[in-house]
Amino acid sequence: MTSGTSTIRPEELTALRVELTALHHELTAGGLVVWTAGNVSARVPSGDAFLIKPSGVSYPDLTPESMVLCDLDGAVLSGSLLPSSDTAAHAYVYRNRPDVGGVVHTHSTYATAWAARGESIPCVLTAMADEFGGEIPVGPFALIGGDDIGRGIVSTLAGHRSPAVLMQNHGVFTIGATARSAVKAAIMCEDVARTVHVARQLGEPIPIAPSDVDQLHARYQNVYGQPK
Repeated sequence: MTSGTSTIRPEELTALRVELTALHHELTAGGLVVWTAGNVSARVPSGDAFLIKPSGVSYPDLTPESMVLCDLDGAVLSGSLLPSSDTAAHAYVYRNRPDVGGVVHTHSTYATAWAARGESIPCVLTAMADEFGGEIPVGPFALIGGDDIGRGIVSTLAGHRSPAVLMQNHGVFTIGATARSAVKAAIMCEDVARTVHVARQLGEPIPIAPSDVDQLHARYQNVYGQPK
């Protein structure tokens, strides 16, 4: 390992490779990706590095060994395959958001349709208040390959509680404390995008009052589920 990654524990890296492979299959199971599009990455807690899906590899062909290890500048540290074309964007997020442990990108149908319109998804569902703490915002258009997408993700989410952003004309990016939580946000983003779209076919959805959004979000984030 190079400087900054010498603290990575091999057993931790092995476990993370297995988990990341399983999380990619969650994207296909949820219908969030097609062919080779989309990706999940996970920060390595014990070093300045992250694992990410290889570029152009079909989901059924992904294995723990195929995940590519990169440093926080996006340079490949180990792996025989090229990393995702979104690697620079993921790297930018990790460099600028130390609280983020996982990043997900999808082109899921309904959420990406909102992105194509450059329109945020309004908070009109309790499930949105719970998970996103308000609307799901739209980030700027940015070309693929550099860190412009990462810059758009970080700048847009800086003013929101949402772990999801709709990058204009592109698709969904989600973040989380772990890769699993980022995948959950991507799944829920598509679910609410579909529901709000259907609601708009019937009429104008009723927004939830900001004070109620705050209460719902606080309950879900701090009380819901089993004790940790």
